[in-house]
Amino acid sequence: MREGSIFFARQGGSYVLKFVGEVRLTLCTSLDRHLEQVLSNGGVEHILVDLTETDTIDSTSLGLIAKLAVFARRLSLEQPTLVSTNEDVTRILDSMGFERIFLLLNTLPTSLVDLKRVPFVQESEAAVRERIIDAHKVLMSLNESNREAFVDLVTTLECYP
Repeated sequence: MREGSIFFARQGGSYVLKFVGEVRLTLCTSLDRHLEQVLSNGGVEHILVDLTETDTIDSTSLGLIAKLAVFARRLSLEQPTLVSTNEDVTRILDSMGFERIFLLLNTLPTSLVDLKRVPFVQESEAAVRERIIDAHKVLMSLNESNREAFVDLVTTLECYP
């Protein structure tokens, strides 16, 4: 498996987020902070999430991607697009209800935008735990199956100081 990386590009009102390799919770702080910064600056009108080079992705990362779609909905932006060509990743997206919050595609539209790597951010274990809890709560809000799958994890994580 390839080490996980997250890349982004922004041109005008278009924002592209690309995940490469094995995307795990070690990247959740970097991703969450990056998304907060991009979305707080405003001007984003169209969002594309590219998972075409994603080998594996964990539930925390998926929760943060879902958070992006929820945020877009709150801002009355058009529905974000998510592209996945990996059958295993697509199966997970389908099972978690991502079709409710994203336009799901199995091919990537071509783009001339140059991508930049999202800078890695490291923070305390407690702060990472809060990001994991938040990401899973977003997943739990998508459907009952997700709620059942993650309620014990969230409850357990919330018990730690």
